[in-house]
Amino acid sequence: RVLSSVSLARVPAVPPAGHISPSLLTVSPRRPRHGISRFLDDDVQRMNKRQLYYQVLNFGKTVSSAPVPWKGLTVITGRESPVAVVLGGSTERAFHRGDFLFLASRVEDHPVGVEEIVVFRIEGREVPIVHRVLKIHEKQNGPVKFLTKGGNSVVDARGLYKQGRHWLEKNDVVRTARGFVPYTGVGTILMSDYPKFQCAVLFLLGLFVLVHRE
Repeated sequence: RVLSSVSLARVPAVPPAGHISPSLLTVSPRRPRHGISRFLDDDVQRMNKRQLYYQVLNFGKTVSSAPVPWKGLTVITGRESPVAVVLGGSTERAFHRGDFLFLASRVEDHPVGVEEIVVFRIEGREVPIVHRVLKIHEKQNGPVKFLTKGGNSVVDARGLYKQGRHWLEKNDVVRTARGFVPYTGVGTILMSDYPKFQCAVLFLLGLFVLVHRE
């Protein structure tokens, strides 16, 4: 009896019902999270509603209490404006932009002399100006008037005064400067000149308060 050889094709094995191939269980690895995304995932997403409401109230308390140190300093010193920040460069020889000035009593309570540093306001300008007294004009039984000059200016400040006025009066002078701390008011200038910087600071402060649960 002759048996013919038959070539059998290899048939792939069929997995039984309910069986899942290990290749189908392979899950692509998640990309690692870095920076603020990981920070928020670790803290904010684990908060329940009560904790989130508490953090929002805590942030509101922080913002509302910001003026308290200023008002406290006003009460302690008995002055409406106890401090000021130099915003311009007209007093470069004496003070620099960003210096923090400590202001003394009003002109009515403290006589002002030549070469003294004064802070005065001009009608139509919101920001006070810091200058040095150049001359004092005083008549017997008459009002005392002042002529000021910026430390970095060549001429006097008559060009800054209200049109038609050549002297400052007592009610124009707010305070006299009695001391300063250099460059400690730079942050105030940055937030005043760059609103985006102010928004960024407030955003980071609010984010820190919201996620810091201790």
